[in-house]
Amino acid sequence: MYCSRNTPQVVELLKVFDGIHNRGELQLKLGLTDREHFRKTYLQPAVYNGFVALTIPDKPTSSKQQYVLTELGKQMANR
Repeated sequence: MYCSRNTPQVVELLKVFDGIHNRGELQLKLGLTDREHFRKTYLQPAVYNGFVALTIPDKPTSSKQQYVLTELGKQMANR
């Protein structure tokens, strides 16, 4: 489903990280208002490809869920 590892949207997402963020903060940093579009186009591919990790992996839909760059994500963001 998420075959391309570094779409422009994923790279754009990786570049706005500066620590741990929740979904709303990331959307705000990117200037995006459509939650579903953000989730499908930016967040899910980044998580699926190992660039972004969940802080509560056992509860992916938790209201307290936050996201952090992995080492692979940091490398991709610095390209």
